[in-house]
Amino acid sequence: MSATVSDIKVKTINGLEKKLAEYSGNVLLIVNVASYCGYTPQYSGLEELNQKYGSQGLKVLGFPCNDFGAQEPGSNNEIAQFCETKYGVTFEMFDKVAALGASKHPLYATLTSSVEPQGDVAWNFEKFLISKQGEVVARFKSGVAPSDSSLIAAIEAELAK
Repeated sequence: MSATVSDIKVKTINGLEKKLAEYSGNVLLIVNVASYCGYTPQYSGLEELNQKYGSQGLKVLGFPCNDFGAQEPGSNNEIAQFCETKYGVTFEMFDKVAALGASKHPLYATLTSSVEPQGDVAWNFEKFLISKQGEVVARFKSGVAPSDSSLIAAIEAELAK
């Protein structure tokens, strides 16, 4: 049995505390995002996934992170405004988290040790796929676009379970 993210507490971009167990029964795509990265245009593709598969139970969850090249320096308010105005993001965004080092968020500690390849997140827009039971089932590097057939196949397979 894989590790689950269900017991992990996170904060929304508006500061509300949530347990990831609230998403039980949904497939999650957790992404560490940044506003000033070469991969930032992936916000558009993530929103497309949200629109296409949201009604089938996919929840895209964006976690801003400033660990890679200081490419997410803004406040939560600035990040939310950027995502809405530049990319029309309607999927859920969360409080800025650390994905590396001593202050690594418990979510990223679980994600990076639960599925191959194990180890630290390498850059912004790394994607983790979570089953309806909260298990970490797949990991996709930053260069895997949201429209990539391998990612879509994995999402569709989890949604079908």
